Amino acid sequence: MIRVLVVDDQALVRAGVTALLRAAGEDVAGEAADGVEAVRLAERLRPDVVLMDLRMPRLDGIEATRRILRSLPSTHVVMLTTFDDDAEVYGALRAGAAGYLLKDGDPGAMIDAVRRAARGESLLAQPVLARIVARAVQAHHDDSAAGPGGPDDPGLTPRERDVLSLVGAGLSNAEIGERLHLGVTTVKSHVAAVTEKLGLRNRVQAAVVAHRLGLVDDEFRPVR
Repeated sequence: MIRVLVVDDQALVRAGVTALLRAAGEDVAGEAADGVEAVRLAERLRPDVVLMDLRMPRLDGIEATRRILRSLPSTHVVMLTTFDDDAEVYGALRAGAAGYLLKDGDPGAMIDAVRRAARGESLLAQPVLARIVARAVQAHHDDSAAGPGGPDDPGLTPRERDVLSLVGAGLSNAEIGERLHLGVTTVKSHVAAVTEKLGLRNRVQAAVVAHRLGLVDDEFRPVR
């Protein structure tokens, strides 16, 4: 059972999301109506996943995400919003969000997103991921301090570079395991080692670095 914190400034939305999650057998540990309350409850409840509204009074979802992950780096935040704007997606992911969902999406997709987030997987379709990667790589070219960082030679082992290239191609842990003939647990260990070495929060940031290091081409294919 996954512990979830639901954050939205609309009570009706919170009630609907909470009912949906509980019907699917997940544990809604709490609800928050704004970013300030979200940070306070997250630190007290220590949820596995936070479903975070993007635009809220007092403190928006991007800044709330940044503060939560600063104190709870193992928590996974999924942005939940009616807005589909590259700049806001990019801001959320730079803050450390694991993915981005639209409120008018399929209810089953939300349940799947919570479960995938709890497993540490990316929650962006490849076209969206491609736009985010392109924006982050361009930002890095314009200003070396922009976007998730990492040295040109990050000191990864050959196997870790293989895993990073497949993360950059948008593959799940199971798909990476099939491609490299590894168990899912072993893949997760490699992904954790890569993100720790590179100082990254999630797979989306890892995908950006994979592109920056030339491990993935413009068509999202691993470069050997």
